[in-house]
Amino acid sequence: MGNRQKRYGLGRPRLQRQISFDADVKYFKPRGIPMRQLKEIILTAEEVEALRLKNLEDLDQVECARKMETSQSTFQRIISSAYKKISRAIIDGQAIKIEDN
Repeated sequence: MGNRQKRYGLGRPRLQRQISFDADVKYFKPRGIPMRQLKEIILTAEEVEALRLKNLEDLDQVECARKMETSQSTFQRIISSAYKKISRAIIDGQAIKIEDN
C-alpha cells in the first residue's frame, strides 16, 4: 500500500443535533414473542426526533432541518434511515429499541 494508511473510524466528527423530545417508551415488539427470541433494531434519538417533527408536527423538510439544526440533506438521510428501520422491524417481526438522548 505504500505510504497510504487505512483509516478506521476516522472522518468528520458527528455533530450534536437539536433534539426536543425524549420518549417515555423505549421498546416496541411483536406481541406474543419473548424479547430473547427477537432481533432488535435501534432507532437513534435523531431518528425519533425527525419522525416526530415530520409526521406528528407536520412540518416540511426545510423546517424540520432548521429545528434540528442540520442541513436538509442530512435531515433526509436521518428520516430515510428511520423509515427503513421501522419498515424492516414491521416486515421481519423485529423489536424496536429507542436510544436515549
